[in-house]
Amino acid sequence: MIGEAKLGSEDLSLGFKKLMMVAGGKNGEGVKMEGVVITKWKDIPMELLLRIVSLVDDRTVIVASGVCCGWRDAICLGLTQLCLSWCRKNMNNLVLSLSPKFTKLQTLILRQENPQLEDNAVETFANFCHDLQDLDLSKSFKLGDRSLYALAHGCPNLTKLNISGCASFSDEALEYLTKFCRKLKILNICGCVKAATDRALQAIGQNCNMLQSLNLGWCDNVGDLGVMSLAYGCPDLRYLDLCGCVRITDDSVIALANKCLHLRSLDLYYCRNITDRAIYSLAHSRVKNKPSMWQSMKGGYDEEGLRSLNISQCTALTPSAVQALCDTFPALHTCSGRHSLVMSGCLNLTSVHCACAVNAHRTLNSVLHKAH
Repeated sequence: MIGEAKLGSEDLSLGFKKLMMVAGGKNGEGVKMEGVVITKWKDIPMELLLRIVSLVDDRTVIVASGVCCGWRDAICLGLTQLCLSWCRKNMNNLVLSLSPKFTKLQTLILRQENPQLEDNAVETFANFCHDLQDLDLSKSFKLGDRSLYALAHGCPNLTKLNISGCASFSDEALEYLTKFCRKLKILNICGCVKAATDRALQAIGQNCNMLQSLNLGWCDNVGDLGVMSLAYGCPDLRYLDLCGCVRITDDSVIALANKCLHLRSLDLYYCRNITDRAIYSLAHSRVKNKPSMWQSMKGGYDEEGLRSLNISQCTALTPSAVQALCDTFPALHTCSGRHSLVMSGCLNLTSVHCACAVNAHRTLNSVLHKAH
């Protein structure tokens, strides 16, 4: 396994030449640092080693950490980011062997194409890497609730967590996690059908008040109770993906419009219970909240409010409501190349256009009229 590989002298020499070229030496002839010429791999000062490590890929970093005790200690103490997504086989064993060494990690990316990671690996790095802030476990289909319980106790400083596709997690375990990881700002639980329930969202709203981004895509157990709890408990929410959450109704959107004044992106794809009532509430929220919020932003009026909205397959909506929303938020575009207002599958909304699309049409008509 690469994390435990032992290098021979020839491998070290070859690796040294490559590292020296990266660090600025020509043809492996060496690098001068503070008057000292480095010609052998053992001569590399720790400061330069860490600079080199910051430039090479993570696979090389792992190999370098096994060169000698000095290199191991320097890299283990200085390394704060690690991505193991390149590992197609034995990722679980690699995590088990590296976790006790790389205890200062703040970012750990373990995204997988083929499920390899198991609960014992998560329990191990949670036991050693207490400084973790950014963790990606997406597509870890083999993981169960043990992993979430381990993260709750071992990684309380998490601010970004991606567990999308981890379908085995329960809402009870996710609820437990939120009681300890209260600093979460970005949470992706797309496809976590068992975990993403109203019970879990109530816990998120109660415990994760700093949350700014949440992906609930295709979590069809989510209902109005959960989304409303989220809206009331997470007022700084900016990005919310509710695509495929078929149970939600206008009540969810109205709560978001009234309580989440910083909302910038909302995905309601295939939420077919959404009607004009929800759309008008979004439009009215800007007018209602303008005195307390947007007037205080010097020259930033157009920058506030919704900048992205997906209402594809929301077939109950009418052109008048959507046009009113589009007119209220200038950042919502239907024009070619910008498309921040997505309405695919809504054939009755073809008449809705953003301001710049209307102006472009008027300009074209004016030019054609003058030409004649």
